[in-house]
Amino acid sequence: MPSRTVVVGSAVGLHARPASVIAAAAAKHQAPITLRTREKGPVDAASALLIMTLGAEQGVEVTVESPDEAAVEEIAALVAADLDAA
Repeated sequence: MPSRTVVVGSAVGLHARPASVIAAAAAKHQAPITLRTREKGPVDAASALLIMTLGAEQGVEVTVESPDEAAVEEIAALVAADLDAA
């Protein structure tokens, strides 16, 4: 299954706003997408609440997995971005 490991880019980690942005993007894909850290997961990337349960702070490695390679790339790019930047 395609996967990509990236470092969380948002200064606040994967909390409310970044998790909501990621979940909204993941929900648009037909294939399931999961996120995991070394300690927690996998969780459904289409759920902001489940993303927040990872407790992934800035600098933590997160692995994105999905049968859909394009979905992996899109969600990985969002995880790596600073989604709180204005």
